[in-house]
Formats: sequence, structure tokens, C-alpha cells
Amino acid sequence: MMTKKGRIERITQLLNPLGAIKVRTQFGGYSLSVGKAVFAVVAEGELYLRACEASKPYLCERKLQTLELQKRGVPVRLDYYRVNETLWREPEQLVAISRLCLQGAQYHNELSKQAVGMRSLPNIGHQLERLLREAGIKNISMFKAEGAKACWLKLRALNKHLGLNTLYALEGALSGFHYQALPGEVKAELRSWYEAKVDQLERQRYR
Repeated sequence: MMTKKGRIERITQLLNPLGAIKVRTQFGGYSLSVGKAVFAVVAEGELYLRACEASKPYLCERKLQTLELQKRGVPVRLDYYRVNETLWREPEQLVAISRLCLQGAQYHNELSKQAVGMRSLPNIGHQLERLLREAGIKNISMFKAEGAKACWLKLRALNKHLGLNTLYALEGALSGFHYQALPGEVKAELRSWYEAKVDQLERQRYR
């Protein structure tokens, strides 16, 4: 019978084409990562691949079992899928799917970094950052390129209840000010633009 250490070694050797795989304890088992991107875990000796948008169709098509953990006595299913014997017998396919999972994990990490970067700006909390991402503004560079007014218009298209304070918050984030500390002349110019734009949007609505 293969030992736990032997099982881990077999898995890392098979998935070696993905890069230098690091093994750490996680979920009562072990996580597998390349760099900082965790793409799989080993629980009770079984390999579970972390699903992403690209890999999930392949994993679901094979009807693989999901990883289930107990959280405060309640079973919680995670988006990790157990590699079955059929897939073990197809090492090239296993490596290919694992590569998709790794790329998905790397992409997720990159989005997380960008999100933290956005929230490092004044006035950008979790909710406003989420709205910006929904509007296609995914990082600080895109935010600066669009500018406060263009971003506000995109956010307003998603949520018609956003008002002048959101515009102040966006301008403050770009200028390095808390929205209440914006210079008076800046606020006045933004208020004038806002009132004209809201009036225009309302007239378009009732045409």
C-alpha cells in the first residue's frame, strides 16, 4: 500500500510539467501550488483539482466527486473535484486539465491583487470596487484612464440610484483625497457637471 508521502511524490512527479510544485498543509490535507497559485489539494490521499471557468466543464463532464468539508458540523462542498481512476489512467489528459486549473488559479490571484490595489485608494470600499469591476474597470490603470466622470456614468448605468457623493468619491480616489476633503472649486465643477448630466439622462429616459 502506498504511503502518504509516496502518494504525494507520485502526484508531484506526474504534474511536474506544470512547474515547481510546492506542497503545504491545508484542509487537513495538503495544497499543491505553483508559485502562489493553489490549483489542487490532496485530502485523505485523493487528488482534488480546483475548478475554474475553463476546467469546470471537463471536470463536470466526467462526473467527478467534489470535496466536502465539515464546518461547524455542517457539510460544505468546495469547488474541488476528485481525480478518479479513469482520469489517472489518462496522464496526459490529467496534466492538461491540471494546467487549466493552474491558469485559473493564477488568473484569480491576479484579479485579487488588482482588487486590493483598487481598495488601497481613498473612498474605494468593497462595494464600490465591486461595482467598478462590474462596469469593466478592473484595476487602477483603467480607473485613471477613464477618469471619475466616465466611471460614474458607467456605474450609473448599473445602478441609477448612485448620486453626487459617488462622483465625489471617485474624484477623490483619483486625486488622493477623502471625498469630503475635495477642494471647493473641484466640488462645484463636479456638482455642475452632475446636475447637467442627470437632467440629460432624465430627458432621455422620457423620450
